[in-house]
Amino acid sequence: MSSTPSLPPQARPSPPGTLPGPSISHRHVEVFRALMVAGSVTAAAQRLFTSQPTVSRELARLEHLLQLSLFERRQGRLHPTAAAFALYDEVERSYAGLERIKDTATRLRQFRQGQLAIATLPALAHALLPGACAAFRERHPELSLSVAPIESPALEDRLAAQAFDLGLTEHDPGLPGAPAQRLLAQDEVAVLPAGHPLTRHRRLGLTHFQGQAFVSFHPRDRYRQQIDALFAAAGVERRLAVETDSAVAVCAMVRHGLGLAIVNPLTARALAAEGPGLVVRPLAFSVPFEVWLVRPQGRPANPLVDAFAALLAAQALA
Repeated sequence: MSSTPSLPPQARPSPPGTLPGPSISHRHVEVFRALMVAGSVTAAAQRLFTSQPTVSRELARLEHLLQLSLFERRQGRLHPTAAAFALYDEVERSYAGLERIKDTATRLRQFRQGQLAIATLPALAHALLPGACAAFRERHPELSLSVAPIESPALEDRLAAQAFDLGLTEHDPGLPGAPAQRLLAQDEVAVLPAGHPLTRHRRLGLTHFQGQAFVSFHPRDRYRQQIDALFAAAGVERRLAVETDSAVAVCAMVRHGLGLAIVNPLTARALAAEGPGLVVRPLAFSVPFEVWLVRPQGRPANPLVDAFAALLAAQALA
């Protein structure tokens, strides 16, 4: 009884529902896409900078691997089958993904995409940061900015944890792995409601505040402590009207006539420029105000940091 000779491995039929032989390659997909787009073997070969026999051979190999008929040959032309159209939809989705990846890489190289994460004191988010953000977005309109206003000391804790690319504080926090650079050094200013008698003075001294209603920060605030010490040393007594944590809130209270206040010059001038009702005057004594740029060094390298830091420095000097 004769036995049936065994087939070599490459000639054995594949189990039902499986594809034979090696997997399809990117070249097979490339040829198929060129045929679908160009509509003929000749045009597809031109698109791929190859020969017509090569395109025909790769197409035949793809159809064999997929066990699908992708084109009908009628009068010398290829006509896609329903299977080809379905496959083409999937191929186009894949190519669209690849194009998005290439486009994203190009945008990143040109600083047109990416995200810069910034943590800041709330007062600086209102007065200093918006101008720098606007200038940066003008140069890089497709950039994404993330701005997180955080009060101290939580701000310093987040910067020490390397949670942001940049941070803006009112002092050098001396954080390990997050060096600070001073951007601005000015004096605080007085804010008064429009129409207040003291607005006739070009500069206010300590004695001008004698007996005046005063809007202040909470006792734990270091500016509050410094200002209270100056008035106490001069023997000047004020009438405490309101306490609050926010420089923006202080200025709003003053605008509504609740008293005078001493705040940072950035917030005072920004709010005074937004509308009537708030008057800014320099002080005849010094309450130093500084802005520091903190740069956590444990973050992944981000080429946007240096560019944004330069704009912040320019904004601080404006």
